[in-house]
Amino acid sequence: MLPAEDQARVFPLLEPVTLTRDDVLCESGDSFGHVYFPTDSIVSLLYLMENGASAEISAVGNDGMLGIALFMGGGSTTTRSVVQRAGHGFRLGRTHFQSEVDRHGALLDLMLRYSQALITQMAQTAVCNRHHTIDQQLCRWLLLSLDRLSGNELLATQELIANMLGVRREGVTAAAGKLQDLGVIDYRRGHITVLDRARLEKLSCECYGVVKHETERLLPWKPRRVSGDHTPISLGSARAA
Repeated sequence: MLPAEDQARVFPLLEPVTLTRDDVLCESGDSFGHVYFPTDSIVSLLYLMENGASAEISAVGNDGMLGIALFMGGGSTTTRSVVQRAGHGFRLGRTHFQSEVDRHGALLDLMLRYSQALITQMAQTAVCNRHHTIDQQLCRWLLLSLDRLSGNELLATQELIANMLGVRREGVTAAAGKLQDLGVIDYRRGHITVLDRARLEKLSCECYGVVKHETERLLPWKPRRVSGDHTPISLGSARAA
């Protein structure tokens, strides 16, 4: 979504990274040394309670970036950033990122719009956890996770999902069992395959639709036509760098 001249400046600075499941990229109260751009991985932002309980307040995948505190002025965050789905991504050093943001150009505009989409996801998650059933919450969580992946399969144990939703494991077991009985998903030993995406969307609450619509409104993907010498740099160039 960046103009060609911004790509030429930023992409060579990107460092490819492998993200392993359960890796903690940033603890609550810490400051990011890098910002991360997941490609086929998902990072959960968790809020931890004093008694050790936790709940996911948002997820970051190929739709966004991790480390918005670096350009919003706070520096640190109150959430823990944990890799939920192993995979790959890119990271950009704090100094390089802040230098680019200080240009007040396309990257800053993009980050601001992404932040609004992320705030929507956080707000809708809070409402969903308070007013909707575990069955609906599970449907929402599955759909939002699928939107950040290329296929219809997820690797997630019932314990992981329970921690993400901030509910008891037994509740997730019952909800997943209902979806499997309906033929919506196939669940085996931490491997979830969504068989009927349309039915899953119907069974979800309105929270999923709100987040999806707002994200698409704020971050529309429109391939840019480039003329002259301003040829976009591919991510392969960044990998080589």
